[in-house]
Amino acid sequence: MDAPFWKTKTLEAMTPAEWESLCDGCGKCCLSKLEDEDTGEIYWTSVGCRLFDAESCRCADYANRLARVPDCVGLTPQNVRTITWLPRTCAYRLVAEGHDLYWWHRLVSGSAETVHEAGISIRGRVKVSETDLAEPDDYFDYMLDDEP
Repeated sequence: MDAPFWKTKTLEAMTPAEWESLCDGCGKCCLSKLEDEDTGEIYWTSVGCRLFDAESCRCADYANRLARVPDCVGLTPQNVRTITWLPRTCAYRLVAEGHDLYWWHRLVSGSAETVHEAGISIRGRVKVSETDLAEPDDYFDYMLDDEP
């Protein structure tokens, strides 16, 4: 049996379908994060992007997200190596760093539900949408102690 593509290909060599299939559906990318301007430290919040569907842990308008959400970051093989806030469990980060995928990743388990069953996703943990916040300072009320 051949080795899976994420073990044999670089991120740059993956087809668009392979690239997209690396997303485990955890939804962590779609949480608002705060950055300390002085230290560069990243603070996670339980605030979801305006397009985030907290039940499915997917973007409600993935195809148009970059146009509709100006600060949405489209992941590429180049930038996943430099984005400091990518979750420790992120498949893009893992593959870029030469690691294997976790057992709960859908490409390994065969099910898109294992990321949720394993407690890795943010399903049920988004407290508010960014559209519900009136002021930038409101984000501080939803800061988390650590990466979810």
